[in-house]
Amino acid sequence: MKYLKNVAQLELDSDKCTGCGMCVEVCPHAVFIIENKKAIITDRDLCMECGACQINCPFNALNVRKGVGCANAVIKGKLKGTEPTCGCSDSPSCC
Repeated sequence: MKYLKNVAQLELDSDKCTGCGMCVEVCPHAVFIIENKKAIITDRDLCMECGACQINCPFNALNVRKGVGCANAVIKGKLKGTEPTCGCSDSPSCC
């Protein structure tokens, strides 16, 4: 599932990345791949900002601002049993 375009607060510091693959293992939406012994963000718009990659990166190469944008709306909707509301209901790429 893609969320809003260009809103994910996800940063990768490739200088710190060792290519351990932990981000690939924990990311629920396959945002990362390992290429040439480094993690690469395949599609930032797939990021749901859960923070699993940052929490599990042993080299602090990742930074994600958890709970912003549509991801926050999806998570809150699931917890409350309601539809996600993030103010983008007129957009075809909306959550």
